Amino acid sequence: MDVFQAVADPVRRSMVERLADRGEVTAGELAELAAERFGIRQPTASKHLKVLREAGLVTSTADAQRRVYRLDPGPLDELAGWAARQTRFWAGRLDALERHLENDHDGSTS
Repeated sequence: MDVFQAVADPVRRSMVERLADRGEVTAGELAELAAERFGIRQPTASKHLKVLREAGLVTSTADAQRRVYRLDPGPLDELAGWAARQTRFWAGRLDALERHLENDHDGSTS
């Protein structure tokens, strides 16, 4: 699964947001977040974490009996680059539309 598909799910987006806010978060804390916000159980939260790992969005390490997760910024850079390209494309198109509408409006009043 690619990074776009991974963050398309609201459960996984909320996990990514939590990791962005806190830096490192345990699997248990992420499962609690998913339970509180979405009513899902720990096995389902674990499946979401697996998707995030496979997409390269998160890494994890073992800390005694806990698994600690953190974001990997590389795939997020890919998302940011895509969003920036879309913004530039649409900003240019909207500017052209605005100029066209202004010219059309100026021509209709004379």
